[in-house]
Amino acid sequence: MTKRTGPLAGKVALVAGGTRGGGRGIAVELGAAGATVYVTGRSSAGKRSDLARPETIEQTAERVTAAGGLGIPVRTDHSRPDDVQALVHRVATEQDGQLDILVNSVWGGDPLVDWERPLWEQDLDTGLRLLRQAVDTHIITSRYALPLLVARRSGLVVEVTDGNTARYRGTLFYDLVKSAVIRLAVAQAAELKPHGVAAVAITPGFLRSEAMLEHFGVTETNWRDGVAQDPNFAHSETPAYLGRAVAALAADPTIMAKTGRALATWGLYQEYGFTDTDGSQPDFAAHWAKNLADQHGPLGEPL
Repeated sequence: MTKRTGPLAGKVALVAGGTRGGGRGIAVELGAAGATVYVTGRSSAGKRSDLARPETIEQTAERVTAAGGLGIPVRTDHSRPDDVQALVHRVATEQDGQLDILVNSVWGGDPLVDWERPLWEQDLDTGLRLLRQAVDTHIITSRYALPLLVARRSGLVVEVTDGNTARYRGTLFYDLVKSAVIRLAVAQAAELKPHGVAAVAITPGFLRSEAMLEHFGVTETNWRDGVAQDPNFAHSETPAYLGRAVAALAADPTIMAKTGRALATWGLYQEYGFTDTDGSQPDFAAHWAKNLADQHGPLGEPL
């Protein structure tokens, strides 16, 4: 077995919702830093989720290993407590009780978001399903995984969200989900602090996910062709940028100083110096302040 190196060598991470997008970027970059990463989600080679997308947890795990870590895919429905309990039992058994990093990145809510209508015109069952999919899953996962971190009296919990301010996010259920995820980080931080475990929320800027590339009809190779449709796309960032932010946080020996905060890639790159895959350092907050604030108002104050 090849000896892994890097600032997170010897660390064990669980990335819930690591199939694609930000979760995949985080899993791969934790692997690049040397970690063993359990990659979970509902989309596997053997069975796809109801989203019917092509990305799988096995593909992500392979990228984790190729990056220098060890990727372990485990198909898990994080809305099912029994699934999550079995997952955590497996991690504890295989890693002698060790878990250092928990990333709650479960989402899968794009088809459930109604961007066009106000609350009183929306389908209630669909909205409540979004809450179940994108908030309850985080709570269930933390409920079963946190005892492993508490027992070691160290570690980091990362809640992945959209935005790090109180600014309204365009439609009620989406806004409620993303704000609630930030509050989950704040509440977990308060309960975990006496045990030496940190919890933060983190947001990317304009994330150039697989779904976003498809939306613009481009690939990562020619993504700049999408700028003609939306000039803001020029300031987008890859999932790796978010992943490198999380890897930097996980390797920070002073991480407890940040516990309970809502963080963003556009602030963390300035502190840790990481870059995107092309060597750039996207800063969507700076772009917003310069080009969008007059039309849409300020991005907001960090929570």
